[in-house]
Amino acid sequence: MIKNEIEFILNDNLIKIKDIDTNVTVLNYLRSNKKLTGTKEGCASGDCGACTAVTAELNNNKLTYKSINTCITFLYNLHGKQLITVENIGKDKLHPVQQSMIDNDGSQCGFCTPGFVMAMFGMYKNKIKPTNNNIDEYLAGNLCRCTGYKSIKNAARKMYSYGRNDKFTKNKKITIKLLKSINKNDVIIDNNKKKFYIPSNLNNLIKETQKLSKFKFLSGGTDLTLEVTKQNKEINSLIYLGNNKDLNYINIKNNYLHVGAATPINDLIPKLKNIYPSFADMFYRYGSIQIRNVATIGGNLASASPIGDCSPALLALNSSLLIQGKIQREVHINKFFKSYRKTTLKNKEFIKEIKIPIFKNCIFKCYKISKRFDDDISSVFVAFLLNLKKNLIIDMNIAFGGMAATPKLASKTQKFLIGKKFNYNNIHISKKIIENDFNPLSDMRASSQYRNIVSQNLLERFYLEVKNNRSETIN
Repeated sequence: MIKNEIEFILNDNLIKIKDIDTNVTVLNYLRSNKKLTGTKEGCASGDCGACTAVTAELNNNKLTYKSINTCITFLYNLHGKQLITVENIGKDKLHPVQQSMIDNDGSQCGFCTPGFVMAMFGMYKNKIKPTNNNIDEYLAGNLCRCTGYKSIKNAARKMYSYGRNDKFTKNKKITIKLLKSINKNDVIIDNNKKKFYIPSNLNNLIKETQKLSKFKFLSGGTDLTLEVTKQNKEINSLIYLGNNKDLNYINIKNNYLHVGAATPINDLIPKLKNIYPSFADMFYRYGSIQIRNVATIGGNLASASPIGDCSPALLALNSSLLIQGKIQREVHINKFFKSYRKTTLKNKEFIKEIKIPIFKNCIFKCYKISKRFDDDISSVFVAFLLNLKKNLIIDMNIAFGGMAATPKLASKTQKFLIGKKFNYNNIHISKKIIENDFNPLSDMRASSQYRNIVSQNLLERFYLEVKNNRSETIN
């Protein structure tokens, strides 16, 4: 049975919605419809964290807490979840994270404070040890122009001293019961000539996709939502993949890592750390924890951005994609990107799975160059896969983002290096060859000259790091 409304828990109350515009963000719903104005708008693009709230989802009868940017999350994405706002965590008495912020002078003007509190609340509910690195990771998506961060980090460091259990721990059975009461059938919202479809499984997704026309697939929405919040566009028809369990999985089989296209990046990182640690580490710079909690590799690939950080890494690793339409087909990633923002995806097709080969006794390394260290778009991105035996280059992939209209292999440079000794002289010669592989544009992020120089320097950096530290070798 298809439903015509979504259900979610807003703080403590079960909410049902069907008559609100499908382009409304969670932030605007909270502020305009529910008058919960503690959640702020700073950037409307997921950069500043002032809009941070926390969702709770039911997985294997346990609650999983995730901080999100409400400014770039569509309201109907909340189906089947609990949304917790800053007003609720201290409704009866101050939450430990709030008390710690007060006692450690973590707030000045106060505008960013609710977002920091909710980011810390996400850390608190996930029982994250408050080390300096963990605090930096959980707060990297929040900006403050007043405090200089020291007092906020002190508050995060000391928050557990105010108690390790809160009212959400006490009420978790009630929350679980409410979430279980939500019907998980398909949902179709039809409001003012706009549609929002939430398929409950893969079969229904395939079936309905063939019926509809002129729609856009939505997963995390960290890119697509910007069309509404920054470009003032209207998206008339959306198919939401974020709740589809048939697209959310990670399996290892036959020396391949199989990743469902709607799997959140944060769920993937622990697996990648054991296989390709450099790839996993890149994601900490790819986006804040709020972004990584909802963003997916499938969405990153489908957007076809020439500076999408996943694409060059997957290209260097010889990955392939399972494309789903009426029938399923497999496409090597080197044939997936056709031109700027254009892919081999046909009408009514979507990415079902990313297949990543697990190479043994190889060296994989990727580098991201951007103006900001955290949460910024790359000026240049490169990934290297090196098969080295007795200092001879048996095989080598060098994949760049930001150097062409699509993610691209440095094919001439690879051809020169394969079969050569892995020494400084050959790397030095290849630095000149790489100029013939690319003719990058100049734009707001970097000039063509800068990109050319950086691409050469990254090749030398990779050589020096491999020579001096073989820790990246995959055993």
